[in-house]
Amino acid sequence: MKTIGLIGGMSWQSTIPYYRLINESVSRTLGGFHSAKIILWSIDFAEMEVLQRNGQWEEAGVQLTDAARALETAGAEVLLIGANTMHIVADQIAAGIGIPVLHVADATAAAVLAAGARTVGLLGTRFTMEKEFYRRRLESHGLNVLIPEQADRDEVHRVIYEELVLGRLEDASRDAYRRVIADLAARGAEAIIFGCTEIGLLVSQSDSAVPVFDTTIIHAEAAARFAIGM
Repeated sequence: MKTIGLIGGMSWQSTIPYYRLINESVSRTLGGFHSAKIILWSIDFAEMEVLQRNGQWEEAGVQLTDAARALETAGAEVLLIGANTMHIVADQIAAGIGIPVLHVADATAAAVLAAGARTVGLLGTRFTMEKEFYRRRLESHGLNVLIPEQADRDEVHRVIYEELVLGRLEDASRDAYRRVIADLAARGAEAIIFGCTEIGLLVSQSDSAVPVFDTTIIHAEAAARFAIGM
């Protein structure tokens, strides 16, 4: 079994599901007492959030590359970045290490395409929805990507940073997300991508009339398959 290196803490609220989902997938596949070999590097998200807010992406990439190198030195054979937004520096990190980076958008696109969808609605932080790094990666696989209108993007982003990363789950915010999801579906989205690792803490398939793809689940299960050679 290969050893997974996971950069987490972005936020720790979603790092816990990553650890659980990877181990559940390995256990379900191999049975018995099997569990995953995982090395976790958990950052202080307060420091990373300042870099995000100030647009200091290169510096953020330097810090995460240092974390990735530490994981590689410790024995990691594949790297997971446990945050959709920070895949903005995935190429920078990949260039600084000698192990593969399992990209969340690649794993997600594969799952969407396997389900037969082509047009997707993307929810995430403002950075993930509005910058090209994520949408372009999805589109490179042949997907058509829709994002919410400006006011809805602002609300989706606000809920992530003011509530979800702090472990707050508010009914009013769940209703807002349901409305945004319904609007994307009305505009032609055949599926919805939860492009932020915390979104699945608030809403799920029961909140959408079209299929949802939770990137935390998809990414974790892809890592488990890689680790056991499937």
